[in-house]
Amino acid sequence: MTSVTPATDALPDPLPDTGRTTEAGETSRAGGAGRGGGATALNRLPSLTGLRWIAAMLVFGFHVGTMQIVAEPEYGAVVDWVFTLGLSGVQFFFILSGFVLVWSARPGDSKRAFWRRRAAKIYPNHLVTWAIVIALALYWADPVNLKAALANLVLVQAWIPVDGYFYSINNVSWSLACEMFFYLSLPFVLPLIRRMRAWQLYAVVVAMPLLIMAMWPGQQLLPETVRWWFTQIFPVVRSFEFWIGVAAAELMLRGKWRGPGLLLSTGLFVALWVACMEWIRAELWTTVLAVGYVLVIASAARADVTGRWSPWRSRTLVWLGEVSFAFYLVHVFLIKAIFRFSGHSGGFAGWWGPAVAIALLLVSLVAAWLLFRFVETPMMRLLGPPRRRRGAPPPPALVRQRQPEAATRSVPAPRRAPSTPGAAAEPSAVPPPNTPRGGDVSEPERPAAERVR
Repeated sequence: MTSVTPATDALPDPLPDTGRTTEAGETSRAGGAGRGGGATALNRLPSLTGLRWIAAMLVFGFHVGTMQIVAEPEYGAVVDWVFTLGLSGVQFFFILSGFVLVWSARPGDSKRAFWRRRAAKIYPNHLVTWAIVIALALYWADPVNLKAALANLVLVQAWIPVDGYFYSINNVSWSLACEMFFYLSLPFVLPLIRRMRAWQLYAVVVAMPLLIMAMWPGQQLLPETVRWWFTQIFPVVRSFEFWIGVAAAELMLRGKWRGPGLLLSTGLFVALWVACMEWIRAELWTTVLAVGYVLVIASAARADVTGRWSPWRSRTLVWLGEVSFAFYLVHVFLIKAIFRFSGHSGGFAGWWGPAVAIALLLVSLVAAWLLFRFVETPMMRLLGPPRRRRGAPPPPALVRQRQPEAATRSVPAPRRAPSTPGAAAEPSAVPPPNTPRGGDVSEPERPAAERVR
């Protein structure tokens, strides 16, 4: 299916988004979260939602480059320099997925309820975009590999190291197959994570990037035909990034995270990005950038928890972050379909290149909003587990609300008993203390809350 298969891809994961129909759309606009500064509720993480759009833009820019939309050499060189590492955007989404799923895990929640919420989040969008791409292929009389199409439909294509399978149909959906593996694994691993000591969690944060680096020489043991699949697609290898986020979130919950603040983390990440572009060898990029991504994610979460200034939680960025999952699902096949219907193969000269790229961005954003508004949002309501009645009494507060002139804030430490992840894992919110959220009730209190420094 030539219309939908670029050579390479970097894809935002279907990270539990915070749509307006659930808690995030509301909480991201409450308590000052809709602005770059000001106090926010202790348990809301709108900055992570805003950062999702930044990562989605890296992915979009990467595809602008691989599709050679900008033909002017001078402009094309700028796109290449800025977005060549956009392929790493998938790391951000996988690390962030692990972080927010642990951050918002509900003690006592069942595996089935957790899996149902995750399926309700990702599968309706996937099914609709899968059907659209199949319909376009039939319209253009393109050949369709039935086995690959079925593997893609049930999200197992990332396990098949065969060309034409893992990038099949809506090729960006390979990362959904990885996420399904993460979701299936987490409820079994989280009790172990809860019992680990802080030094062991730090060992995970350090060891996972080293394992990622080890995969590059390790791939030499495999046939050349499967090396790209092994390092870039294979769900077990890609889960290393997910576990970085899991361990970092657990450290944050215990008040044991000692990373730099948001401003310094952002500066370090930019420095690492430039160093990768200019000096660091390509096989080390994923390791170096994974470190940068986890520092930014953890520091942005801490800025929200402590009410410190963050440039990533403006109303506009939060809204863009909310639709970023839908944006990622539609942008590649939509761009290819527009080119095919128009009879243009890309490669626009002069100012036309940047202008067309911006136009395609806006068209993709409109399509993403439609998918978010009329598919993702209602299907999460319909297919998700039943919510508790709004009138139900909430459990004790998760954390203390900030008092006027308070010098510090506290963050909940995990329960000592094993627990199962259960929230819809919204990056911009975990359950508000003492407040029913969209019919849901906040997470029970975790004892022995520790301070975030």
